[in-house]
Amino acid sequence: MSPYDRRTFLKFGAALPLALQSLNARAATSSEAKAPPRRMIFICNSLGFYEPNFFPVKRGDLATSRYLKELAVKEKMTVFQNLFHPGMDTSNHDSEKSFLTGMPSPEATNFVNSISLDQVLAREMGGDTRFPFLSFSIYDRGWGCSWNDRGVAIPPMHDERAIFDKLFGEEDLSAKRRQIENDQRIVKSLYRDMAQLKKSAGNQGKIDSYRTVIAEIEAQLAHEEFWLKAQKPKVPDSLSNDQEFVFSTKVSNLFELAKLAFQTDSTRVITVSLDWIYGAISVPGATGGWHTLSHHGGQAGVLAKLSRIEIDIVKHLNKFLSELDGIEENGGTLLDHTTVVIGSNFGDASNHTCDNLPTIVAGGGYRHQGHTVLKGATPLCNLYLELLHRHGVDAAGFGSSEGNMELLTG
Repeated sequence: MSPYDRRTFLKFGAALPLALQSLNARAATSSEAKAPPRRMIFICNSLGFYEPNFFPVKRGDLATSRYLKELAVKEKMTVFQNLFHPGMDTSNHDSEKSFLTGMPSPEATNFVNSISLDQVLAREMGGDTRFPFLSFSIYDRGWGCSWNDRGVAIPPMHDERAIFDKLFGEEDLSAKRRQIENDQRIVKSLYRDMAQLKKSAGNQGKIDSYRTVIAEIEAQLAHEEFWLKAQKPKVPDSLSNDQEFVFSTKVSNLFELAKLAFQTDSTRVITVSLDWIYGAISVPGATGGWHTLSHHGGQAGVLAKLSRIEIDIVKHLNKFLSELDGIEENGGTLLDHTTVVIGSNFGDASNHTCDNLPTIVAGGGYRHQGHTVLKGATPLCNLYLELLHRHGVDAAGFGSSEGNMELLTG
């Protein structure tokens, strides 16, 4: 936790949502055979995929999708067609803010987001790991897929080397203890401020805000102090240094970090924002501005370059899924115990439309359907609600959900 002052804490809510109910029961070096934990990762490709190349030409047959036909784990994935987020008609690129929240009208000047799906899951699944959740992105934009319960963006990490060091590097224990002590002083200051408010019969809403933030910070501090005593996993540095195709290397490295984080049980909830960047990028076979190319207007030459970028992303997804499926765990593979959600805020980036969102669910141990075409436009949050239910969260609804449609089986 950074050494913010108390007003910053109250404004932004700096604490992570934690679930510590079973933390002390976890033994980092336990030799007992335990059932593998369940994990979730959400990947947002913010400029989507060119629809004719993504969805299968023949209903139900993934082999008829230009992009997906080469995926090695087709039997462990389902492509959903006709999912959308209501209320995004004029949202343009702001729709990315609502990818994991489903909040309508993100382009509005008075827009306030809600808690993102990963953060709800982190409360249920994150307490037993060093990092209750991890959030990655392509570059330093300041926000990605994750939003706290006050609708404030949780800044993602984007530097692959810094992420690797955070996960597996040596901890400066003295500096960490000083940080914890500083944060504890901030908590004491917040308690004093809250006491003064109560004494002067201050606004109850503000008092409740203090109480909420204090509880969150104290939970985070307890979590940090516990993990300060546990050594980080020892993992060889497997990140690529290929500078020929920097964008492609970045995507590959973020997926590698996600795999290592799950494999070492460093976290159980991850988001990856493949956010578009200004300027040209290079991938094998094409160089150009990703955003510019996404506004292809149906031009064959532009689509040819755009498809090379999207094929490169799918190549890295294929490697990620294949490697998860190649890691054996008790009762299956790492992929069998990890639900991988791949999607986008755009159905058609060229026209800024947010219907028929490209959506894949892979792994998770479900009996996958390969390709499911829903009857009419269906809120993506229906699928999100089902994922919450399947991971132990008893929620009546989420975002724009209309109900749990039992889209996944198993």
